[in-house]
Amino acid sequence: MSMTAIYDAAPGAGRDRTLLVMLPGAKARAQDFVEHGFVRQIRERRLALDVVAVDANLGHYLERTFNTQLAHDIIGPALAGGNRRIWLMGISLGGMGALTYAREHPAQIDGVILIAPFLATRGMIAEVTRAGGWSGWLPGIVKSDDDERQLLAWIKAYRPGSAGMPDLHLGYGTDDRFADASKLLAQRLPAGHVVSIAGDHDWTTWSNLWQRLLERDLFGGDISPARATVPINGDDLMLGRASAPADS
Repeated sequence: MSMTAIYDAAPGAGRDRTLLVMLPGAKARAQDFVEHGFVRQIRERRLALDVVAVDANLGHYLERTFNTQLAHDIIGPALAGGNRRIWLMGISLGGMGALTYAREHPAQIDGVILIAPFLATRGMIAEVTRAGGWSGWLPGIVKSDDDERQLLAWIKAYRPGSAGMPDLHLGYGTDDRFADASKLLAQRLPAGHVVSIAGDHDWTTWSNLWQRLLERDLFGGDISPARATVPINGDDLMLGRASAPADS
């Protein structure tokens, strides 16, 4: 089944555009990014970002089709259509999806924004903590179907600014049930790439984190102000299926 998505192109954007792909949590929808103001905050800042909010659901992860579907339905068509820079933003399970895709397709992804990400089960996170953190934790033999251990091994090896490594930014609530995983991840990132606030695993906290993250000029010189702003509501966006790449 193809991934459906909500698209919002930057007003006045020209060639060599940047695309931000938004990935929701397990029980969320693409429309939630619109209803909770995530797209509106981008437009209010006049960022020349094309945005696509993707209806990636739990089934894509359980059936292990997430990366294939995202490449075929979203990323491939974007690259073929003129987007030269790709950023991923994921909340909760969408954060795991964003990192997993970036790990498998590092040449395609310029940056990843993680909000309250689910990285692994509590048992796996506790294993890293008991080992004294990343320096003491050894992944051991990593099986091809062990997605969590593969991802944590990649995080352990992550070096900010290294060739082939995407730019990572993290935001989380200190009362979030996944806060322990976020604190571990924060150890691998520059201090300026991490935002934490009081809050739980909910949209109010995530919206506040998104605002704080956008204030940090995440996209740097890659993004110029759009020439116009457009009010954003559910009727302003296009809902549909991404077309397949031309060579598929």
